[in-house]
Amino acid sequence: MTGGVLNEAYERFHRTGPEWGEDQLTNHGPMAVEVLVRRGRADCVEHWVEAYLERLDELPTGAAAITDDDWREALGDGRRVGDWTAYFERALAERPWREVLATWWERLLPGIVAGTTHGVIRVGHVVRALLAGAENPATLGELAHGLAFWAARSRPAPAANPPAGRLSPLATLESLPRVPDQRGNVAGRFGQLTRMPGWRTAVGGLAPAATAEEVPARLADLVAAATRRYLDHGHGQPVLLVHTATAPNAVLHTLPALPQELWTPSLTAIWTTTAAIYSAYAPPEAAPRSSLPTPPDGPGAVAEVLDRAVDHADEHVIKFTDTAAEVYTRTGDPDALAAALRVAQLIPPGRP
Repeated sequence: MTGGVLNEAYERFHRTGPEWGEDQLTNHGPMAVEVLVRRGRADCVEHWVEAYLERLDELPTGAAAITDDDWREALGDGRRVGDWTAYFERALAERPWREVLATWWERLLPGIVAGTTHGVIRVGHVVRALLAGAENPATLGELAHGLAFWAARSRPAPAANPPAGRLSPLATLESLPRVPDQRGNVAGRFGQLTRMPGWRTAVGGLAPAATAEEVPARLADLVAAATRRYLDHGHGQPVLLVHTATAPNAVLHTLPALPQELWTPSLTAIWTTTAAIYSAYAPPEAAPRSSLPTPPDGPGAVAEVLDRAVDHADEHVIKFTDTAAEVYTRTGDPDALAAALRVAQLIPPGRP
């Protein structure tokens, strides 16, 4: 990984907040840049960052210090993101990053919907850099910003049964009922789930991981299933449904940095969240197969879809294509690459 390019980008983004604009849209800059660098597109970073920074707001200032004694009072308070950032910067200066991550992963897991999963996704991207050996002030600062966003926007997933069935992730996604009114914001749609007969049971139909050692494979299958389902259901809400694949992928790549006792709870939390987003936004009817893109094949197929994503420049397209390329590499399923082309059809090109 080209550490200098990534570190410089992180440092520039750390002067900005995790959200921007009146609609509180998420700042995806650090996440997309980590993908560009890891995928060998470091030469594109400066231009992409320059264009992306134009839309962002400054990092909010803090109001009062968060301490080890009163942090629960600030959890889920979006106004305290500056305070949370300062708290995690202090924690990471005093303790090893894996220790801080493990402590706070367990505390934050119940609020994994934070920022419509962008909190855990941002953490997942920087953990990949840290696990690759890029431990330095910039990456530790990025971990502080990611954890702070998660803490400030902490939000639980709708209550559902834990995995206790026999279905694969793909079959379970296909079995999920949809909310009656697929309009409005996340809160309104999730609120419908709790009143739907059978939703909790349907979520519990996923086959559980019998042991912690099975969790990575189960998560990988979930990422593959969500990527495949995006291909023919992504049109329901092209941006939100991206996260049914990228959020569990973030958890999957964070597992090596976590104690094994946190693996199974992490699978349950991200599966429930993925199911909730899918039920809230995926349309009942699939797009006709004839309307879907044909993926490239051959040894250069992954490079081609990644190049297309970089040219497209939208942050969601870049991140989803990274996940889809991983799925293809792992499974050989051409529908994963087709899904990467599909997301670029459904989401308008970015500005960089």
